[in-house]
Amino acid sequence: MKTLVLTGIRKFEMVKRPMPILKNPDDVLIRIKTVGVCGSDIHYFTQGRIGTQVVEFPFAVGHECSGIIEEVGSSVTRVKPGDLVAVDPSIHCGTCDQCLAGRPHTCRKNRFLGCPGQLDGCLTEYIVMPEFTCFTLSPKFNATTAALIEPLTIGTYSVEMAQTDFRNKTVGIFGSGPIGLSVLMVLKTLGTGQILCFEPLDYRRKKALGLGASSVFNPFETSPEEVTLAIEPLLLDVVFDCTGEQQAIDDAVKIIKPGGKLILVGIPPEGKYLINMDILRRNEISIHNVRRQNHCVEKSIQLVEEGLPVDQMVTHHFAPEKTQQAFEMVSGYQDGVIKAMIDFS
Repeated sequence: MKTLVLTGIRKFEMVKRPMPILKNPDDVLIRIKTVGVCGSDIHYFTQGRIGTQVVEFPFAVGHECSGIIEEVGSSVTRVKPGDLVAVDPSIHCGTCDQCLAGRPHTCRKNRFLGCPGQLDGCLTEYIVMPEFTCFTLSPKFNATTAALIEPLTIGTYSVEMAQTDFRNKTVGIFGSGPIGLSVLMVLKTLGTGQILCFEPLDYRRKKALGLGASSVFNPFETSPEEVTLAIEPLLLDVVFDCTGEQQAIDDAVKIIKPGGKLILVGIPPEGKYLINMDILRRNEISIHNVRRQNHCVEKSIQLVEEGLPVDQMVTHHFAPEKTQQAFEMVSGYQDGVIKAMIDFS
């Protein structure tokens, strides 16, 4: 089968690998249809690592995918050959302290698609996954919207982590890429009062407005603190950082009201931030970190069923042979790209 592998920094090659086979009774063989290019994939592409997770080349990345069930193991009952499925890329053990505490996303033995040292990714024609990672979909879904469920779950979980009744609240989001837009769309379903988006790229600000942001600003041209004070003198209840950038963190802590919350979603390029602890302490600002998602796949599917326009994030489609071009485009913010998809069939 054809597989796209990273062979070095910013270098993809298409290679042939053996077809995967079912090894366990609950395994399913999935023919990959569509793969989304994620920001974490870009870290591996441009830097070969995320924090302590270091790529050993050659390595197949990718974890946002949809596919068709081709074969099922003897104990599989929920899916059948021919089903279109959204795939949860996380395989948890179900027996460790984290799994038993309802936290499978921080499983001690977690294996995640496209994560170095765990599993090769889904930029390939076929993968084998346990049945519990596969979610069947209504005819409303196509291969693209099915693959978008995974990034949408990050937005869904990020909003859940805020543990806030968002009705009539004023909220900020730094970053209007796929995850920031996912957070925005989920917030819109909850009756959130005002949503301020801070994004340096004009075309992404326009997309955020189109998806329901109350106001959008370029944080490099306009002071987030000044514009926030003009709109909401008491400052914001919750701010989501979906960039991982130091400047966004510096700006975010200045616009959160006392007792408010900072939700860290983005991945910092260097693996660490400097945070103004004086402001956090004096204002009792709580920080909540987001690690992927937890039990949010079915919730996200339901949101799309109810009309959440997740497909509006997609700007580009590529054939597998154009994966190098896709990653160059996304990493360079070229051609108005927001979400790029690799279509296998």
